Amino acid sequence: MTEQERVRVEVTDGVADVRLSRPEKRNALDPAMFEGLVEAGEQLKKDPAVRAVVLSGEGHDFCAGLDFASFQAMRSGERLSASAQLPPSAGPARATGQRAAWVWAELEVPVIAAIRGNALGGGLQIALGADIRIVAPDAKLSVLEAKWGLIPDMTGTQVLPELVGRDVAKELTLTARVVGGTEAAALGLCTRTDDDPLAAALELARQIAGRSPHAVRAAKRLLDLAGRVDLTTGFAAEQTEIGALIGSPNQVEAVTAGFEKRAPVFTDPM
Repeated sequence: MTEQERVRVEVTDGVADVRLSRPEKRNALDPAMFEGLVEAGEQLKKDPAVRAVVLSGEGHDFCAGLDFASFQAMRSGERLSASAQLPPSAGPARATGQRAAWVWAELEVPVIAAIRGNALGGGLQIALGADIRIVAPDAKLSVLEAKWGLIPDMTGTQVLPELVGRDVAKELTLTARVVGGTEAAALGLCTRTDDDPLAAALELARQIAGRSPHAVRAAKRLLDLAGRVDLTTGFAAEQTEIGALIGSPNQVEAVTAGFEKRAPVFTDPM
């Protein structure tokens, strides 16, 4: 199976439906899956017609983490993820696993993860790369690495504290405790629960795709700055973004459509 078959992508009306496609292995991570995730994310970056992304797993699970072959290789000091064939990265994420998770954060458009079944270890870290996570109440999530004598090395140590707080991040990481979807939402690990997370994620993506793509991208850029830059920089960025939006074709269309009580017709970024 090729990396393209490991991760399937279908774009409809501006919404990219991205699915990890190894259901017989609970969508576990192997070199081909890492390659497929990075390739899918990089290709979506280049598609101006994409306005929102939904990331999910085929079958009963989102992603159960590394596959057994990877753990077996570790016993002799081998790291199978390093065998993935990827072009060099200019971003902050350089290691294969980091890139498979961080590529979703790098997209200019919102990414929504739909989580059911297991999202464990590396699988959870991939979900953390999304902007929004909708989870089934009975899903199982865990920063599982400590169980195997490891640490989360796919951006998790840096991203998780921002979501749940440093103390909760330490508790989850040091214990490898499995939490259900309802608790995950209460902790801030996920955004909210839904009995059908994929349907809810696709509906949310369609709503976002119906907004001005320039405004959506600007909002994501600004919200991603919050807490990562000083207030002077953040406030200045707000004014730069609003200055570019006011009077722009899509902003004019949003106002015009609102007054005319019709659905707006937006132009995608070039």
